Amino acid sequence: MKGYLHLADGKTFQGHLHGSLAEEGIAGEIVFFTGMTGYQEVLTDPSYKNQIIVFTYPLIGNYGINDADFESKKPHVAAVVVYEAATTAYHYEAQHSFTEYLEKWGIPVLEHIDTRELVKNIRQNGTMPAILSKDPDCKLNCDMIDCLKVKEVSTMKPETIGCGDTHIVLIDYGFKKSIADYLVKQKCLVTIVPYNYTFDQIAALQPDGVLLSNGPGDPKELFGQLPEIRKIIEHYPALGICLGHQLSALALGGDTKKMLFGHRGANQPVYDVEGNRVFMSSQNHSYAVDQNSISKTGLKVRFYNKNDQSIEGLYHEKLPLLTVQFHPEASPGPEDSTFIFGEFINTVKYKKRREVSYA
Repeated sequence: MKGYLHLADGKTFQGHLHGSLAEEGIAGEIVFFTGMTGYQEVLTDPSYKNQIIVFTYPLIGNYGINDADFESKKPHVAAVVVYEAATTAYHYEAQHSFTEYLEKWGIPVLEHIDTRELVKNIRQNGTMPAILSKDPDCKLNCDMIDCLKVKEVSTMKPETIGCGDTHIVLIDYGFKKSIADYLVKQKCLVTIVPYNYTFDQIAALQPDGVLLSNGPGDPKELFGQLPEIRKIIEHYPALGICLGHQLSALALGGDTKKMLFGHRGANQPVYDVEGNRVFMSSQNHSYAVDQNSISKTGLKVRFYNKNDQSIEGLYHEKLPLLTVQFHPEASPGPEDSTFIFGEFINTVKYKKRREVSYA
């Protein structure tokens, strides 16, 4: 069956449609991912909620879908666009093929389009609304695209996992499972709480530190949560990842801006000002902290992107806060940046020891 991808700038791409699709089509913000592997993690990353994801690597799905590498319980993308989708899985751990898995969840796949031309168009004109339809003349209605995606992916009630003497509260804006897994491996007790938990609710849990997770959408959609986030940052050692990084900057008086096409891939070079070194990172975001906005916030730049000089991480002059725009849990992606968790946990333990010694 033929399928048509209509972009907000008027461009249309025709391809072969896999899976079912409602007559009205399916709309979302169209973005692209540059990694050669890691498609299973991308599909199940809540940060991609309701987005149409274009994979730039020509063949996607050849090693199938296994039962171990999910970042959440289900895929969150609205639709998938590829040059070629593998219908057979060639890996001993595979439980489903790429197309079988997406069909199971009712997510359509558009195949055999010129993904290079499509991505060049996005790079030139930016990420934008799009609709996947069976109608060659379908009109895009931007009202079909949901707002406040965080509410759709956040947990509804607190959940505790792991065990240990270090208690971390993870605020769930759409966290990746690997983040919680990494904390558990570091012998942390982790309490996962909804995105709209107040400072008083978090304080009642008596955490040693707080992690503000990644998640989908514009950070300014969570404007109402900023006063609570500021209190949290002022009272506990905190680590912000991706959306959590942006929210931390906003809460302390900074600003964010939408990038032309964002960073999505497993090969983004980051410069560490403190360590004077470059490492590769995995990223997925459309927004960045505006460097001109942080001069009076107490925030200082710790990490830069070597490609476009955008801010990749911050620290605070007085508060035990560290934020990163990239994903230190590295799923998918390189493991160069896992040291971030070590820095955070060491800060938490140091503050805890000082509090005990003063008691």
